[in-house]
Amino acid sequence: MKLDLYLSRSPAMPQTGLPRRSSFLRWIEAALHMARRRGNSEISIRLVDAEEGQSLNRQYRHRDYATNVLSFPAELPADIKLPLLGDLVICAPVVAREASEQGKPLRDHYAHMTIHGTLHLLGYDHENDADAERMESLERRILAELQIADPYQSPS
Repeated sequence: MKLDLYLSRSPAMPQTGLPRRSSFLRWIEAALHMARRRGNSEISIRLVDAEEGQSLNRQYRHRDYATNVLSFPAELPADIKLPLLGDLVICAPVVAREASEQGKPLRDHYAHMTIHGTLHLLGYDHENDADAERMESLERRILAELQIADPYQSPS
């Protein structure tokens, strides 16, 4: 399996304090492996500030606030066979704020949001309780493999 990752950031984003490309690769590879994705994959990640995150969320989800991660699965015609899974947009200030509020290490929260978004690109969702449980269960297993605590359990 070959994974191509295209990583970019908003020009206003600082270069410091963000996970390294190798971390994103590791997290995505873990998600692809545990979700039994075979073959090559391409994913694009854009790290954005709150303004860009809010603008994209408003434009594509009709919600006027910045959210932690947006997933844009590739919508290719059935006869086009490319390894493109889609794009993730991760809003760095929101991820940092949530990690702080939830008492989680920032790196762990980035891992969770990257894995969560990757699973969305693979077709997982949380639109109903059964789908949410299936997705969250897989997230927990992937994160446990990476020695990251269950993100759905409150810190004690």
